[in-house]
Amino acid sequence: MQSGQPPIGEGSVSYQAGRHFLQIPGPTNTPLPVLAAIAKPTIDHRGPEFGKLGREVLAGIKTIFKTENPVIIYPASGTGAWEAALCNTLSPGDRILMAETGWFSTLWSRMAKKLGLEAEVIPGDWRHGVDAGAIEARLAEDKGRSIKAVCIVHNETSTGVTSGVATVRRAIDKAGHPALLLVDTISSLGSIDYRHDEWGVDVTVGGSQKGLMLPPGLSFNAISDKALAASKTARLPRSFWDWEEMLAINAKGFFPYTPSTNLLQGLNVAIGMLHEEGLDNVFARHDRAAEATRRCVRHWGFEIQCAEPAEYSSSLTAVRLPEGHSADNLRAEILERFNMSLGNGLGPLADKVFRIGHLGDFHNLMVTGVLTGVEMGLRVCGIPHNSGGVEAAMSYLAGNAAPGAMPVN
Repeated sequence: MQSGQPPIGEGSVSYQAGRHFLQIPGPTNTPLPVLAAIAKPTIDHRGPEFGKLGREVLAGIKTIFKTENPVIIYPASGTGAWEAALCNTLSPGDRILMAETGWFSTLWSRMAKKLGLEAEVIPGDWRHGVDAGAIEARLAEDKGRSIKAVCIVHNETSTGVTSGVATVRRAIDKAGHPALLLVDTISSLGSIDYRHDEWGVDVTVGGSQKGLMLPPGLSFNAISDKALAASKTARLPRSFWDWEEMLAINAKGFFPYTPSTNLLQGLNVAIGMLHEEGLDNVFARHDRAAEATRRCVRHWGFEIQCAEPAEYSSSLTAVRLPEGHSADNLRAEILERFNMSLGNGLGPLADKVFRIGHLGDFHNLMVTGVLTGVEMGLRVCGIPHNSGGVEAAMSYLAGNAAPGAMPVN
């Protein structure tokens, strides 16, 4: 064993030189300034230094959601923030309307049912976004106003499909329905433009480990005045997730229980980095990476899981392999040979698609490096494809491709 090489335990992967390419659609790479902030000594979460940090973070995170209203931060995964959104606004037996766009929308509906809610799901094909027309039609039928909330996923991480939140808001308003609008933005916050206030969202759910460039461990609820009013009469049990206790002490920069102090130190730095680059520039960077990736995939001759170009995600691209070829085998070969992790297919897409994450802390050279690794993997696995996909991406990123031009196979 070479000096400095970590011991290799049973079943572990042999050491490989160089940086591991973590190209799943979250968790994403954590930049060094954020890691350095997290590694600082832990401070007293009841002391004045933390109070200052808490006030800065709670004010700063509102700018990322684009809201003037409070954003509540939990020491939890995004799943915890889902539960918080539901249990703070709803009561046992309430009916909610949900749209099936992929794996994560499905998990959210399962959670709702476990919490004692009546989840009515508009079915989808996992290739398109939310059907706002179907939501409008269903709400118009609901003369008794039994539907208390509409729940959608902004960017479906399992499929690479982005849904129009503002369009759904307009559909609810057009139906003249009082239902709350709850939106999961876990894989779009900090990567794709999102506007909590302007789009009339009542609760936005977020997580730290994707566009915010932190490790997993923080989650968020951005809340409207209407959602806060609903929480006063909601009767689902809640203690840890209770907004009221959080908001009371958050006003001074503190939390009602021990928060993730070091992750909050990292979040403060991450928010500063996003603003230093400029949110519009951040979104444009993600847009470029996504378009370069799609041009590469199309050149290879593969289908993109998202079937509607207007709904393409800028956070990730889900790639469909031809029948008879294993996406999981391709991912395994790429990991073994090239030290790169790609996202797997979930639910009915298992072994049929692989997912390329292009969100968080990255730049053009990292994008081309990722695509090079995939193309080498396709060769190794003998999967039929048109070579030169990386060149198509490079031409686009270098500004040498005509806008909207399709590479020639």
